[in-house]
Amino acid sequence: MKQSKNVFDNVLSLIGNTPLIKLNKITSSFKGNYLAKVEAFNPGHSSKDRIALHIIEQAEKKGILKPGDTIIETTSGNTGFSIAMVSIIKGYECILAVSSKSSPDKIDMLRTMGAKVYVCPAHVSADDPRSYYQVAKRLHKETKGSVYINQYFNELNLQAHYETTGPEIWEQTEGKITHLVACSGTGGTISGTAKFLKEQNPDIKVIGVDAYGSVLKKYHETRELDTDEIYPYRIEGLGKNLIPTATDFDVIDEFVKVTDEESAHTAREIARTEGLFVGYTSGAAMQAIKQLNEEGEFKKGDAIVVIFPDHGSRYMSKIYSDKWMEEQGFFDSENEVTIKKTQYIN
Repeated sequence: MKQSKNVFDNVLSLIGNTPLIKLNKITSSFKGNYLAKVEAFNPGHSSKDRIALHIIEQAEKKGILKPGDTIIETTSGNTGFSIAMVSIIKGYECILAVSSKSSPDKIDMLRTMGAKVYVCPAHVSADDPRSYYQVAKRLHKETKGSVYINQYFNELNLQAHYETTGPEIWEQTEGKITHLVACSGTGGTISGTAKFLKEQNPDIKVIGVDAYGSVLKKYHETRELDTDEIYPYRIEGLGKNLIPTATDFDVIDEFVKVTDEESAHTAREIARTEGLFVGYTSGAAMQAIKQLNEEGEFKKGDAIVVIFPDHGSRYMSKIYSDKWMEEQGFFDSENEVTIKKTQYIN
């Protein structure tokens, strides 16, 4: 029987070609036109689907991965979910070293997808044997027939977005994009996308979003790692306490730092104003746009593309939980509880 063009062989066929959605209400007072690249439309609900599929398929082509092998990775949650999803379809075992900063929702999702999960303390140095970097390396050495994805130091991370996300945005904006705003964790998304876009038009300004407590912004400005910049923060998948080689700092024009609290409230605001239920890092990216707008970065006629990396369902026990927000001290006179509208009838 001939297969319909609307029928797909498996879930991996749905990766990529995510929509660009105009932001209207949240940007109503801003200069410029704002478009969100909503990566939650990937089947694994995040931009990490792109790198998981690309890196694994490249490993297959090179003969590094063979049937029955085990894939090991370091993750804050999203990459792990994507790798677990790809592993299910392709028949690999999956072991993940996860930061304890990852939401319980993410960790539960990973286990549901058949991954073996090791939860590692978040607030230790990268070279500490308990860190998720070192735990993943140890597991790789101990597991026969295993491949360590190592997204932070894997050039294929950048290449996946160079080959997909960048061309998609260029085509969707008909080459009219003037600014790209994206969070930087491993740096693969922003670097690969920016590299492609700047090859088309070097005048496109690329702005990275970093967290307070991370070293990326200062490293970009000085090319020196300042460990005094490092302290605990809550945003997942954004910022770093080391310098990932998957980040091409030369294609990023500047970095903006955002706070945990403002990013959390802005993620909630995106849901309330645009009907887009997005994750913590999406709130961070939008918060950076707010700050840049206040600084006069954008002008009338600009086309600003912001990457929203994942879905809000992964943060139900965090930024979308009033209890968690209250425990963090994120509710004050300016930001009162906004979700407690439920009434129980006895």
